[in-house]
Amino acid sequence: MISRVAVSLLVVVSLYSQSATPPAQKPDVAPNSQSPTPPPIQVQVNEVIVPVTVTDEKGRFVSDLDQKDFTIFDEGKQQEIQFFTRERSQPAVIGFLMDLSNSSRLHWKSYQDAAVELVQNLIPGDNPKFSGYLIGYSNGAELLKDTNTDPEPMVQKLQKLKPSGGSALYDAIYMACTSRKLIQGEPIEPRRVLVIIGDGHDNASKKTLDEALEIAQRNLVTIYGVSTMAFGFGSDGQKNLTRLAEETGGRVEYPLENVYKDVAGFLSTPSDEGNYALKVGTGQYAAELANGMYRAVEAVVGEVTTQYIIRYVPNSSDAKKQFREIEVKVDIGNVKVRARKGYYPFAVP
Repeated sequence: MISRVAVSLLVVVSLYSQSATPPAQKPDVAPNSQSPTPPPIQVQVNEVIVPVTVTDEKGRFVSDLDQKDFTIFDEGKQQEIQFFTRERSQPAVIGFLMDLSNSSRLHWKSYQDAAVELVQNLIPGDNPKFSGYLIGYSNGAELLKDTNTDPEPMVQKLQKLKPSGGSALYDAIYMACTSRKLIQGEPIEPRRVLVIIGDGHDNASKKTLDEALEIAQRNLVTIYGVSTMAFGFGSDGQKNLTRLAEETGGRVEYPLENVYKDVAGFLSTPSDEGNYALKVGTGQYAAELANGMYRAVEAVVGEVTTQYIIRYVPNSSDAKKQFREIEVKVDIGNVKVRARKGYYPFAVP
């Protein structure tokens, strides 16, 4: 029997006009550079843009739905959908945030390779609809490569990076939302995406988790994570990364999650690297890790390029309401719907 699936989701907000004009291409930013800081990304809201991902019970993307299958509620009031597309590979600006802290050392080469593959898959270079930028974070956040349609400068920079120091993830998210070159048409077309390659830990930021989440929501960003957290371990950072992703409509992939899925008693087999039955550095471990990385990259790329895009102008407003919740309903059964949980109807203070 067909059932009606309702999921409370927050979605991305945006508007037709953007006051900032993209400046000319800047050179690389050095840690102590005296170069002027790019103007903040200004967002005003009179239109809501809603990227929506729909998957079946096996996690496969459902890509053949029509506008009539969706209903959207803003603070409980049904909205008129004014734009809908299911076209693959909608334009996007993608920020790659690379964890350069000491916690990334153990599997650094694997995550470095994964980041390169993500860049090469999401920024093809021959398609102007897709552009990206690279931010590295350790004791601070640094814009390593500004917004561009060419993936090679980012790839070359990634291949030279080495981990050290602490982790300023929240400052990196804030930088991604305030200090980079804009592409004409953001955040409607192209939309904004962040991909974090890290474990979610933060011990060096001046900004807080709540501030990072709010700036991402206000700037219409969807966050994805490729976690560097090893299987069998957990931390507050993992919870924080999950929160950043889920509340902005993305999700987190865990490449190490199933490395030991076929190994009995792995937690009772001690080794110098920890309780790992598959020794770090062995061929079997490397093969399992590579498979996990491939699956994570494939999942993130697949979702970013296979989303429904819906837009509407809210038919009511409440000046006292700082954060507005959105509910998306899909009129078929046995599916999972993923999008943001809401939006801020006002510009960044």
